[in-house]
This record gives sequence, C-alpha cells and structure tokens, in this order.
Amino acid sequence: MLACDDAHARLTYGILCKFVNLGNIMMQDIEKICAIGRQVIETEAKAISSLAPRIDKNFAQACHIMLHCEGRIAVMGMGKSGHIGRKIAATFASTGTPAFFIHPSEANHGDIGMITQKDIVLTLSNSGETEEIISILPALKRLKVSIIALTGRPQSTLAQAATVHIDVSIEKEACPLGLAPTASTTAALVMGDALAMTLLEERGFTENDFALSHPGGMLGRRLLLRVDEIMHHSTAIPIIQHDATLKTALVEMTQKKLGMTTILNDQGQLVGIFTDGDVRRALDKNADIHQTHVSAVMSKNPKTITSGLLAAEALGIMETYKITSLVVVDDETRPLGVLHIHDVLRSGVS
Repeated sequence: MLACDDAHARLTYGILCKFVNLGNIMMQDIEKICAIGRQVIETEAKAISSLAPRIDKNFAQACHIMLHCEGRIAVMGMGKSGHIGRKIAATFASTGTPAFFIHPSEANHGDIGMITQKDIVLTLSNSGETEEIISILPALKRLKVSIIALTGRPQSTLAQAATVHIDVSIEKEACPLGLAPTASTTAALVMGDALAMTLLEERGFTENDFALSHPGGMLGRRLLLRVDEIMHHSTAIPIIQHDATLKTALVEMTQKKLGMTTILNDQGQLVGIFTDGDVRRALDKNADIHQTHVSAVMSKNPKTITSGLLAAEALGIMETYKITSLVVVDDETRPLGVLHIHDVLRSGVS
C-alpha cells in the first residue's frame, strides 16, 4: 500500500513540475510574442498613414467618375485582393453606390457579360501585373468602360492601362517573411473605404438611406418601423366609457392584458386612461369598485402619439415620462391603437 502511495506521489510531483516549467516558458515568451504583435500593428499603421498624401487629384478624379456612373461599380481582385474587393463592393453597395464583385477568372470565362458600357471597373492588384486581370483588359477596353486601378506599382501594366490610377504602395508587408499580403491589403481596404465614404458624403446619403439598405439591422428597425405596425388595434384596444365603474375598468384591463384601458367620452374621444397604478391609488383611498366611476380616478391628459410616427420616437416618449403605454390617436383624439413598451422592445427597437 505504501509503495502505491509513493508511486502516486511521484506521478503528481512530475505533473506539477511540467506545469511549473510550462508556466516559466510562457512567461519568458510573453514579451517576445507581444513584440511581434505590436510590430505588425505599427507596420500596418504606418502603411495607412502613408496613404493620406495620396488623396490627390487622381483620387478626386476617381470619385468624380464614380459619382457620374450611370451603371454600377464592378470590383475585381484575385486572391487576398479579391477578398478585399468583395468588402469594398459591399461597402459601396450599402452606402449608396451600386456595386458588385466579379472574379477575374470567371470574367475571363463568360462573366464579363455582367459588365455593361454604363459600368465602371475598379481593379485591385498590389503588383499591377495580376495575369487574370491583365488578360481581361482588352475586353474592358472594347467595352469603353472607365477603369480605376488600385496598385502598389504606378509603372505597372494595370496602372498604365487604367483611366485613373491610385497609388496604394507600402514600404513593407507586416509579414516577417515579406510574403503574406498584410499591410498591402490593409492599405487597399482603407483606400476603398476612403472612396466609399467620400461618395457617401457627395451623394448626400443619409441615415434613412442607410436604413433602407439595412432593413434587417438595428438601425433599419429604428428608422423604418412605425407604431402602426406593432400597436394593438381594433378589438384589441381596451376601451370603456367615462361613466363606467371601476369594476368594468378592471374587467376590461384583465381581458385585454395591457395593464391599462382607454376612457372615452360620448363622442368616442380619449379623455383619460386607467392604469395599474391608478388601480392601486384608488384602492388605497378605499374606492368602491362597484359604485365609483372610473372618470373620478383616471389619469387625465395622457401622453399620446399620432399614427405614422416611428416606434423609436414612441420609445423615447415612454422613457422620458417613465410610462409603459401610449395611445395612438387620430386628429380628433379618437384611439386608433395602443402601443405597449414590450411591443417596442420585442421589435428590436432600443
């Protein structure tokens, strides 16, 4: 039994030693690892900073051409440049500049038919000698489309053939081997963003425009969703007359499950609401639910909104006045619906 315990102790000790040694090794390597990471960021930051002086007449000319494009921006790039090109095309498309990505290899085998004479081609190639793009230049020239090239070599074949060339050259890649596209792709991406945001500003693209192209996003819901789309309406509206008793109000509130009921005059106009809070206050005063008229204990001049307003506006009113329900009324203060804060939050507006 003792021998067994000794073996167990030796095994435990060996495991602990391994963990301690691993910890020491990791501590020794932390600074080295962090230094590599910092160097990558510094190299790419330097590449980005070097782009600022290149926002020049060529950049302005490229923006002018794209602003007056009657078709779409066809973005091309191979390999890592292709990935960057897809992102740039997506940014253009979502900020008011119709665009799509076309793979150069596929363009060489029929997909060039996607490009029309009204389009503009934006090409990305760090070397400016990407074979798949160079081989399609004659076809693009025959179409007489404008070609905007982002390259790292102003004297390259692509740069010389382009209508406008934008220099995105870098001093060095962030890759220690100088092989993997890192700083060069970052520079191309940033220049693409500069183009897209300049076009956005020049077009007068607004938040509402952005929401229209992002209907499923949070901003889209905030800017597009109207109270009419989520309010309780028709028979779902809790309604009682001003001369009804507290008992009638409680029954209506319970059935409609909104924690309140609207109160109307003889002309069908809103004169007040009765809420859970009003119930508690009435009971604190020992009000007789069978005899007391709801008009005697209701909340007068309740906050209301009109049809067609944004759900985000309704939420703002609720938050400002610390209320959970709003009555949607017409021009004559007749109830069209009731909006509860839970309805707004469930819709994704926050």
